[in-house]
Amino acid sequence: MSYTIVAQTRTTSGKGSSRRLRHAGKVPAVIYGPGKEAVAIEFAHKDIINIQENADFYTSDITITLDGNDIKVRAQAMQRHAFKPLIEHVDFTYA
Repeated sequence: MSYTIVAQTRTTSGKGSSRRLRHAGKVPAVIYGPGKEAVAIEFAHKDIINIQENADFYTSDITITLDGNDIKVRAQAMQRHAFKPLIEHVDFTYA
């Protein structure tokens, strides 16, 4: 199964910036990999909360549409809230 997430590039970083994103219903994330520059991104929480429940989400390639370009990635790590059903941060690696 293929998954697609529409994302935007983040211009700010840090704890305060990430908190403001989460309060606005967005998830801060990063895409990194060997030989490529790390890219800080953000996307809507509703775009990932349902698809991450599928078992093949962590093993299949995910397409991130970033500023009109499609990037193939894989989910590397995901930070969740301690008791709420919220995703706080996601790390992706280039596929």
